[in-house]
Order: sequence, then C-alpha cells, then structure tokens
Amino acid sequence: MTDAVLTGLFLGLALIFSVGPVIFTLIKLRINYGLAPAFYFISGVWLSDLLWILTANFFSSLLGQLNAYKTTIGLLGGIFLMTLGIYYLFFKKYHTKEELDAGVQIGKSTHIRLFLTGFFINTLNPGVIALWFAAAAQTIQNTNQQKLVIFGLCISITVLADILKINLAGKLRRKLTNRNIIIINRAAGILFVVFAVALIAGVLFSKE
Repeated sequence: MTDAVLTGLFLGLALIFSVGPVIFTLIKLRINYGLAPAFYFISGVWLSDLLWILTANFFSSLLGQLNAYKTTIGLLGGIFLMTLGIYYLFFKKYHTKEELDAGVQIGKSTHIRLFLTGFFINTLNPGVIALWFAAAAQTIQNTNQQKLVIFGLCISITVLADILKINLAGKLRRKLTNRNIIIINRAAGILFVVFAVALIAGVLFSKE
C-alpha cells in the first residue's frame, strides 16, 4: 500500500506543476470575475479528469482505438482553444477595475458555459487522455483498493492545488489596474492561440 501512496503522490505532484491552458484560464477567471466563476470552470475540469480516470481503468482496451482517433481529437481540441483565443483577443469586452471592485454579476447560464468550457478544454486534450491511460497501464497489476488510493490521492492533490491557485489569484486581484486587466486578458488569448497551434501541429506532424 506504501507504493500506491507514493505513486499517487508523485502523479499528483506532476499534475500540479504541469502548465497548460487550464491554469491560465483559472487565474484569469478568478481575477476578472471572482470566486464562483473560477470554481465552475475548474469543476468542469475535475469532472473531465474523473471520467477519463474511470474510462482508462475500466476500458483500458480502448487505448488503441483512441490512438487511432488522436488526430481528430487533437484537431478538435486545437480548434476549440483557437476559438477561445480569438474571442479573448478580439471580441471579449473587459470590465474595468471599478466594475470589478463593485462586483460583476454573472448569470447561471454563464456559469454553465464556464463549466462546459473547463470540461471540453480538458476532455479534448490528447495529453490528458495519454496521461490517464498511461497511469492506468502502470497500475494494471494493482488491486482495486490500491488503484483507489493512487487515483484518489492524485485527484485530491490536484483539487487542493487548484483551490490554492484560485486563492492566490484572488490576492493578485487587489493589485489590479485597468492596464493590467487588459494585459492579463490579452495574454490569456495569446496563450490559447499558442497552445492551439502547438496542439494542431503536434497531431498533424507527429510521426507516431
């Protein structure tokens, strides 16, 4: 059981220090709109991770089939990220610091969209799929109890880390200026485009 605990810890720590579009979106949402929108977004990511973990452990034979569709999945993910990047760069209307300080009201429909955005950003990421199937392959000889410890610990660590990131981003919000708000949002849009190009190029020019 000690090996299972260590495996879960190492996998969770690896996820904490991974850098991708999720972390930048999470920080941007927390700074721009507050606590609730950030949690709705990251909840979609958590659900996506949970579903991929279940799929990887109970249907590991699907790995070969998913690999055959990795180009399609990668292209869909890249197009999704590219669309978000273009939206944030050219169409998104930013709130001023005064508006943010007064509190920006967000409706339930927006919360649902944020939840779905987090879910699809994570679900359509080939790297996420490969990660969970690789982890499942490494633990195929473990008992169900050990797998529960490994993946339960891993998810717990990532959830706690995400909550910490949200809290830290909230502290940065107090130091915002209108100029910084524009820079943060445009930087997020550029990063989305960069991740999208890298993802599309990766699946199109991958030799394997």
